[in-house]
Amino acid sequence: MKSAVKRLSSGVLMALCVACGGARLQRFEFRERHMGTEARIVLHAPTAGQAERAAGAAFRRIAQLDSLLSDYRDDSELASLVARAGGPPVPVSEDLLVVLRRSLALAEETRGAFDVTVGPLVLLWREARRTGRLPDTAALRASAARVGWRHVALDTLGRTARLALAGMRLDLGGIAKGYAADQALDELRRHSVERALVAIGGEIVAGRAPPGEPGWRITVEHADSGPPEILLADAAVSSSGDTEQFVEISGVRYSHVVDPRTGIGLTHRTAATVVAPDGITADAFATAVTVLDGAQRAAFIAAHPEARFYVRSAADRAGCASTLPCQDSLAPCPLTGLGWPCTVQP
Repeated sequence: MKSAVKRLSSGVLMALCVACGGARLQRFEFRERHMGTEARIVLHAPTAGQAERAAGAAFRRIAQLDSLLSDYRDDSELASLVARAGGPPVPVSEDLLVVLRRSLALAEETRGAFDVTVGPLVLLWREARRTGRLPDTAALRASAARVGWRHVALDTLGRTARLALAGMRLDLGGIAKGYAADQALDELRRHSVERALVAIGGEIVAGRAPPGEPGWRITVEHADSGPPEILLADAAVSSSGDTEQFVEISGVRYSHVVDPRTGIGLTHRTAATVVAPDGITADAFATAVTVLDGAQRAAFIAAHPEARFYVRSAADRAGCASTLPCQDSLAPCPLTGLGWPCTVQP
């Protein structure tokens, strides 16, 4: 679900070898494909053998998490949980429990703007991007009836999860890659590699800075506020927006990011980059501030001084029906019967 709207500056793509405390650290870079995108690890280690062992362990951890958290794979743990929606509680792994617990906490804070139960609606909008046609109104309403974070029950002590409604579907695309990048960096540290960076699509998690540098230089490409380049060390950065994945129908541009409260792909054209202490936070916050609008977004940002937010908005109201207010008033949307924002042709 994420758009990779940032990149490492070219300077960190150069091979180098530097002296650090008497041990010469060499720069190594590794790439594999995981979680539907490219996963990249840049690290500094004294030997190629140590670098290869550490990177291999980190990639295996990412692959393990993909087998647990993917909504694209029929054999994932997430798919198994979804298949038992409407039934009794299901035992889940610690990883899935952690991600679901963080997801529900953010869903409550944002009043459903961030909601991993949006899966049924996401499927409809994936089809819309493929066909170039708006989802059927009846299908949107039927899918929306199976969305709602309050229908997810977690038992932390018993390590179970229950989806209350049959037909519910979870989509962890707004949080899973950030968590996976965190875990990959932890794996590198377990192999005594501290100066490293993990990038999975648009999610970047950094350890200690490269030798002789104040931080990893990251370019923020799609934010109007703040400097175009940031230095990252022992922190994470994530971006979300519709710069790459969207569909234009009848002159209205709909993002691949769906507002769970309305059932509609976003039309308010927002790109956000968030710097936070870890990847799971940066990933989820970037998704949340993309969906939130106006005063809601401002309040969320003010409530989280531990993070830095770079947000670019280009409100597109071309498809707004004349009977609907183009603001955050949550007027009913005639397409789904749910709350604003919604853009439909009058």
